[in-house]
Amino acid sequence: MDRAENMSRRRLLTTAAGAAALTAVAVAAARAGATPGPRPGAAPRSRPPRADRTVDNRSWTSRKDWSAGTPDGTRVTGGTRPGVAIAEPVGTTGYTDPHTGATTTWEYARWTAPAHRPGVPATEVIASWNARTPAGTWIQVEAEAAYSDGTTSPWYVLGRWNSGDDRQDPAAPVIRRTSVDGQKDGRSSVWTDTLAVDDPASGLRVAAYRLRLTLYRRPGTALTPTVWRLGAMASDVPDRFTVPASEPGTAAELAVPRYSQEVHKGRYPEYDNGGEAWCSPTSSQMILEYWGRRPTAADLAWVDPSYTDPQVCHAARFTYDHQYGGCGNWPFNAAYAATYPDMQAVVTRLGSLTDLETLIGAGIPVITSQSFLKEELTGAGYGTAGHLMTVVGFTADGDVIANDPASPTNAAVRRVYRRREFENVWLRTKRKNAQGKVVSGTGGVCYLYFPLRPAKRQVRALAAVGVR
Repeated sequence: MDRAENMSRRRLLTTAAGAAALTAVAVAAARAGATPGPRPGAAPRSRPPRADRTVDNRSWTSRKDWSAGTPDGTRVTGGTRPGVAIAEPVGTTGYTDPHTGATTTWEYARWTAPAHRPGVPATEVIASWNARTPAGTWIQVEAEAAYSDGTTSPWYVLGRWNSGDDRQDPAAPVIRRTSVDGQKDGRSSVWTDTLAVDDPASGLRVAAYRLRLTLYRRPGTALTPTVWRLGAMASDVPDRFTVPASEPGTAAELAVPRYSQEVHKGRYPEYDNGGEAWCSPTSSQMILEYWGRRPTAADLAWVDPSYTDPQVCHAARFTYDHQYGGCGNWPFNAAYAATYPDMQAVVTRLGSLTDLETLIGAGIPVITSQSFLKEELTGAGYGTAGHLMTVVGFTADGDVIANDPASPTNAAVRRVYRRREFENVWLRTKRKNAQGKVVSGTGGVCYLYFPLRPAKRQVRALAAVGVR
């Protein structure tokens, strides 16, 4: 399971010309492989009409996408996976790492996305990215919100990230992956990885947003990070303790490896007190191996050879957020998954178990985030303020088959949870905790990991849930 309840974790949980353009958009918006499974090539059920949607996904991935942004020392890379990289740095800056105290000078370049007006004026925005960061490089992802009242937020930092660390070499030219606390403007705040409107009941919404990348490297080198995918999920999920029930679809179960986080209890306590808190990286590792990706023997050489499933330790190490103090940062898990060859990953929200069935039917397992009391999910045997598990299928009765890492052994990981119970604890936004206090739910948050070139049926299924 993830860390205990923490309202600072989640709420539900520039140039003058650029800012003016974003505000103008806001004002305008204010006005305005399963077995068995579906037959091969079967079209997924269509999405609801636009007016009924509560989630908007926008990603920049193609050469056309990247060319539409504003470069400042960056270039668009070619090949089969276009992205942005450093062309000529536009300056240098010193960065004092808050987790080591070390101050290092870095060269940098920037790329800014065009303003995007989501189809859903949003209460929350969560960014995710897929990138390569060789040693000596890192990236910063920021968002600027244009509100429905015509005002604009500051640039918020949504992550300072690289794929490496300084575990083996404290003098290595890297930063420690981190979220940034304390960012707010009186209208919205950043809670680890989520930009959230402070008072949704006021009617204020994020009407548009811009994303910005800053790419850093060691001065005087030819190194560069490369970002292949940048996007955000904007959502306005209604507050609710109970969600509508969905009708069961086609039964299916995917052959996803099963790993328990609990067998790692006490291992590497520097990563959020060890394996008992590693639900997110354990789930990420299960799906990566389903897609045939895993660390090499050289990657795992640092792990104590007496430990079983060393790849789970590896995933925990490389998803760890030094500010949050845990491995449950949603975009950091997605970014980790995308460090493997030809993998893509996004953080989004789904609207129902029907959406999950669409993905499972196309051979795409899903990592879901939920919280519940022990009595709210029959068969779990525990309660949690926040937990990730992997949905791998559905029974003939429509119940949910999940690889739940909060199990004592790998053999016990496969669970079947009652459809109605699972649907509610995952999709609701409000609940009562063990003390009777009203707290937040995730509103259908999930991770989707999939290959660079998915099968046609997988492309259709992803599009059906708003991901391209």
